[in-house]
Amino acid sequence: MAFSLPSSQPQLSPPQPPPPQPLLPEPTITITTTITPTPTPLNQEAQEDKTEFMHKSTNNRRYIQLLAINYFCLFVGSVSSALLSKFYFNHKGGSRWVSTWVQSAGFPLLLLPIYLPYYLFKCTDRRPFSRFTPKLLSLSVIIGFLLGINNLLFSWGNSYLPVSTSSLLLSSQLAFTLILAVIIVKQKITFCNLNCVVLLTLSSKIYRQVYCYAMVMEMQMIMEIAATALATIGMAADGGFSEMKNESFKVFDLGPRAYWLTVSFNIVTWQLCFMGTAGMVFLTTSLTGGICMTALLSMNVLGGVLVYRDQFSGMKAVSTLLCVWAFSSYVYGMYMKMEEEKERVRENEKICGHHHHRHHHDHNDDNHHQGIIKYKAAPRGQLSR
Repeated sequence: MAFSLPSSQPQLSPPQPPPPQPLLPEPTITITTTITPTPTPLNQEAQEDKTEFMHKSTNNRRYIQLLAINYFCLFVGSVSSALLSKFYFNHKGGSRWVSTWVQSAGFPLLLLPIYLPYYLFKCTDRRPFSRFTPKLLSLSVIIGFLLGINNLLFSWGNSYLPVSTSSLLLSSQLAFTLILAVIIVKQKITFCNLNCVVLLTLSSKIYRQVYCYAMVMEMQMIMEIAATALATIGMAADGGFSEMKNESFKVFDLGPRAYWLTVSFNIVTWQLCFMGTAGMVFLTTSLTGGICMTALLSMNVLGGVLVYRDQFSGMKAVSTLLCVWAFSSYVYGMYMKMEEEKERVRENEKICGHHHHRHHHDHNDDNHHQGIIKYKAAPRGQLSR
């Protein structure tokens, strides 16, 4: 039997792998992307309208200046056009179509407020007539024909009645205007509005409703072109413009020079009246524009008494006082409304300021998490053999 002796040499341990090298931190590639929405034409239009609406504030100096200019045009145009129309009939001018035609024939003057702000003053980016649609154009033409009929009826009544009486009778439109303002544009009836309308109805009221000012001059021009076309057709059927020449030499008792001056100034004053009315409607409301015109009735009445020696009876005196009272009532209501709006704006500014500060703090804490995409590279030192 054989026995194996243990070897005297020591056994070797298996080789140990080298210690792993420390891994470097994984590199991180951070890409921050900012996504900006592409504005569509609809969004641009809405933003322009929003900016335009925000500018209609009593704290805006340009807004106050524009409001004052429009009311001045309304004041001068309303009083002067009524007096000149009566002056035409008082001096044996007898064509009602001529009196109708001059109320809208000055539409080329509207090119000044339409194109000057865009081409000369560079105060707007909106191109004239850029937002007209076929529907809006057709509506403007239809309203223009109605305006021409209204001008004819005004001339017809003004040829028979004194200035003071016709002005007071015209104000019967205001009650219907209030009803339409409530139904169509959802105008709220407040105590001041109702008080004003009741007083103006008792004193015999006035109103002329015009569209908003963003496109009011373009719309006014289209309307007056349609009204002028209607008056021109009527004049052609009644003798044409040759009647004006014959009337200036043979009928008008002050001579042809005074006749053409009367017609020319009447054209300009009627444009001032319509422009001022449209501006007041846009800068305030349709009801406010009508009430501002109604307040000028007292000036028309006094102008008829002073210039043409109209009788100023007790009834006219009471009506005039009621007009002034009604206008004062509405002005007080507008003042209270503006004070409430100022208080609301101050509260909104406080809320927006607090929200902006909180949003800025959260934005810094989040370390710009929006749009972050992380890409991880392979760790170093882990190479395959």
